[in-house]
Formats: sequence, C-alpha cells, structure tokens
Amino acid sequence: MNRNDTVREVAERLSIAEVIGEYVSLKRSGSNFLGLCPFHGEKTPSFNVNPAREIFHCFGCGAGGDIFSFVMKIEGISFPEALRKLAARAGVAIEDRPLTDAEKQLKTERDQQRTIMLVTAEHYRDTLTRKPEGAAARSYLQEREVDPETSAAYGLGFASERRDTLIQLLKAKELPLELAEQLGIIRKGERGWYDLLHNRLIFPIRDKQGQPIGFAGRVLDSSLPKYINSPESPLYRKSSVLFGVDLALRDIRQSGTAIIVEGYFDHLALYRAGIRNALATCGTALTDGHIGLLKKHAQRVCLLFDGDNAGRKATVRAMELCLEQALPVYVINLPQGEDPDSLLQKHGVEAFNQQVAAAKPAFEQFLHWLLAKTPADSIDQRVRLMDEIIPRFQRIKDPVERDLYLKEICRLLGIDPPSFRRRLAGQRSEQKQEPLQTATRPAQRPAQRDIVIQTQETLLSLLATYPEVRQELQALDLTQLFDQQHLPLAQAILDTASSDQEGPIWHDLLARLEQEEQKELVARLLVHDQHLANIDWRSALRQCLKRQKEKETGGLKQIALRLATLPEDSEEYQELLKLADQLRNKKSAL
Repeated sequence: MNRNDTVREVAERLSIAEVIGEYVSLKRSGSNFLGLCPFHGEKTPSFNVNPAREIFHCFGCGAGGDIFSFVMKIEGISFPEALRKLAARAGVAIEDRPLTDAEKQLKTERDQQRTIMLVTAEHYRDTLTRKPEGAAARSYLQEREVDPETSAAYGLGFASERRDTLIQLLKAKELPLELAEQLGIIRKGERGWYDLLHNRLIFPIRDKQGQPIGFAGRVLDSSLPKYINSPESPLYRKSSVLFGVDLALRDIRQSGTAIIVEGYFDHLALYRAGIRNALATCGTALTDGHIGLLKKHAQRVCLLFDGDNAGRKATVRAMELCLEQALPVYVINLPQGEDPDSLLQKHGVEAFNQQVAAAKPAFEQFLHWLLAKTPADSIDQRVRLMDEIIPRFQRIKDPVERDLYLKEICRLLGIDPPSFRRRLAGQRSEQKQEPLQTATRPAQRPAQRDIVIQTQETLLSLLATYPEVRQELQALDLTQLFDQQHLPLAQAILDTASSDQEGPIWHDLLARLEQEEQKELVARLLVHDQHLANIDWRSALRQCLKRQKEKETGGLKQIALRLATLPEDSEEYQELLKLADQLRNKKSAL
C-alpha cells in the first residue's frame, strides 16, 4: 500500500466529526456540525464541520481543511506525524519505504542531535536545582521572585564556571562532539573542546512540541554581554521560533491575541501572573517567518517593547511586517518607568489587562511618535513627515482603513488629501517597476474585482458538485476562466473527480494543493453546499461564463480608452495592444 492509499484508508475509516469532537464541542446544525473555533477566541460559533465531505472551515479566522489539516494545526505537528497518529487510531499499518543510506545517516544524526539537546537541557537543569555550583543562580531567581513552579515550567538551568562539564558528559554518554558543535553548544579551539556557556542562567529555547532546540545564557551580574544565544543550527532556525511558543499556543488560539515582549524575564513575569498568551523574541528582531507563525494562530498581535529609541524602532519594524501580512497589530503603552514585571508587582494583573485593552493600533502609535519628534510646523517638515509616513502607509491592505488613515494623516499634517495622494504617487513612480504585464494591466475597480472573484468561486463550487459541469468545462481552456489563485483548485478538482456521478475524493483533492490558503479556500467554498442543492446548473454555469465575458469586455474598453491617449510608437501602446489581443482571444475561447 502506497502513501496515498494509506491516507485514503485512514480518512475513510475515521469520522472527522468524531475526531474534531474530542477537541471541540460540536452540535448538529443541518447537514453540518457547529462549534466554537479552537484556533481563535470567539463567543458565537463559526466553526463548521461537514461530515459528508470530511472537511472543516471556520468563518471567523479562515482555518480549514481535512482531518489531517485539523490534527496538524491543533497539535502543532507535521503531516507525517498527523498521519501516524490518525493511522494508529484507525488501525491502519503504515508501511514506510526503506530509507536510502544518505537518509539513514541524516536520520541518525538528527536523532542524535535531539538526544544531545535533551541531555544538555537536563544537565543544566540538574546543575541549577541540585548541584552546589547552582546555589548562586537559585538565589538570583529567588531575588527575581521566580518561584520553583515557574522555573520548572520553563526548564531553567545553570551552566557552571567550568568550561568542560558538558564536554565530559557528552563523552561519557558516547555522543558525538562534532554533532554537538553543529548545535552551537560546544566549540573547538586551539586547546581543544570547550563549553560555549559557562556561569550563566540558562533559558532553554523550545519548539512547539516543547523539545529544546537552543539555549540563551544570562549572566548573574552586570557584566557584558548580558546574554549569549545559541547560533542557528540544523534544529534551530531563529526566523521561525519565538521563545515560549510551547507554553503559549493554546492560550493564543483561545484569546485570539498574541502579546510579544522583548525579554526572557518579561515573559517569565507574565507567565507567573497567569498571562499565558505571550511570546518573546530570542535575541533577534521579528521576521516575516515569525509573523507567518503568529498569523496561523492569532487574530491580532500586541507589541510590548521597551520605550527607548531601540524599542520604538523594533516596534515600527514589527508593525511594517504585520501590515504587510494583513495581521492586525497594536502597541501596549505602559506607564513611564514601568516594565511588565514592575507593573504586575505594583498593581496586579487587572492593571496590566487594562493596558492591553487600551492598546493603540500600531500605525496610530507610529504617527503619534513621529509627530512628537518632528512637529508639522513648516512646509519642509510636512514634506519630510509625508516621506516617513508613506512607505508604512503603503503596507496597509484594507482599503477602508487606508482611506480613514489618509484623512487622519492629512488632518494631523494640515494638508489636503490631493496633496498627499500626489506625494504618494510620486514615491510609487520612483519605486522599482513591476513586471510589464502586471504594470500595464488595466486596474479593476474593487466592485468589479469582487464580482470576478465571486464568479470564479461559484464556478469552483459547481465544478466540485456537478459532474455535468466538469464535462462542460473539460472542453474549455481553464486558463481562460480562472486566475492564478483559483486555477490550481479547478485543475485539482478535475484531476481528483471522475466524469460520472461521483465528485472529488476530498482528502485526495486537498493533498494535491500545496498552499494552506488554497486548502482553506476549498473548505470555505464547500463546507456549506446547501445553496447548490437543486439549482439549475446550466443556468448557473451560463451566468458565470457571461460574467467572464463581461469582465473581458470591460477590460477591452479600458484599454481602448488608454490607447486613444498614447502615441502609436510608444512602448506602452504596443504592450497594451498585445494585451488587448490576449483578452480578445480569451473572449472568443469562452
């Protein structure tokens, strides 16, 4: 049995409603089941499970997929791990193919490296809790009011002053020092091997499953550097891991909010106070990878960085990344001179929660900081301010939010909207040109674009539901009907559906889709199919194809208007002429 057959058999033996029902309280709602989404906080149920198609979708946060997608997301595990977990439940044996020699060697090395990290974490922990040389660190934690329960939850440890304790331990356990060197926990110098960390409090950096993949070491006094962090390694990628992720994911999903702090002790202070939806950067700035991780689990991000210049720069950079990925981002402002630890000690959790509730949208906070530093009291200052604001303003995705901020910016700067738009257009023209096909394509009005998307999504639903529609569309060129976002879905539906009365095998369909967004789109379209029941599919199909023609005709009209204003020997004229021919060909193909 190959892997596809195994996946199919597991999916057929298990009920998605029963599996999800162990994590979510589900109630029957028509042909579906309905419950509160486990991936974000909500009070009104929007999480739907369709047992007939074996898919789920949340209309609140957009999460969706099949039984494997759900287990991967809720458990934070990979597809092979989810397959093994569900196969064991279904009583299906997994026949793994024999590994090649290179694969066997790589697997052995990875297993040994994970063992090395576990042994190292246990060694540091044992030194802190039981060894005489850990006494200073125990006193330090007591002074910082870190109780034993919190220390245990984080797996805090201590690296003694000796430079060879870890070396000797690894040798005694016959673990390869070369692999430990790759992990960045030991090094080799002119005098031989030595431990990277010594005389430092140890914070294990763990993955989503709670396995140690790196370490941060902090001095107990004021000497520098204050922290030494593990370098990147085969197990540790700084751009995809945030400190405390194993402790916070469940609460982030439930609350919908992720609080990001800079320091390890800031994180400890929040955890100790019962605030469990916090994460910390591991001695590095936030990256696109971090924001991508957050977007999978959180509805919004609240930044809680230092109030100095460095903290503000980090906040603005994080804001830019969040805006780029359309993740709502806010800034928590603590009273002057307070940090999370001091605020919690003086005023308690309620005061901190009030600060979180009062968090400002990050872009609004950015404008406040900018105008406090550079007042808009002259023409030169206003121009400089616009040039600071525009690159961030361009990252805002939501058109309504952009329009509201444009009005607020103009009010704050004392300028009129046309002036700001002219400056905005000027900066855009200076930026690197996009590919010609994209740059010269006539812009669609938002309403027209919405109609096009609705048409393509209706076509996908018809394609998945009615074999007659599949037969009709197989005679047409799909590239003329679907854009780049929807084309892979249409092709996958045709590839996994027979031409008779049976539709796609849903787990086969989802397995063919590489991007998580595509799987979520399929789940959203098909988790509810009542609107397609007993409709006249011929009439619906004709209407969709008619809208496609109208779209192309509208594009040709816009091109014709533009051509009338251009000299025939210009480059843009020739490119638009080619584009018009392409649209005419598409129209005739329909």
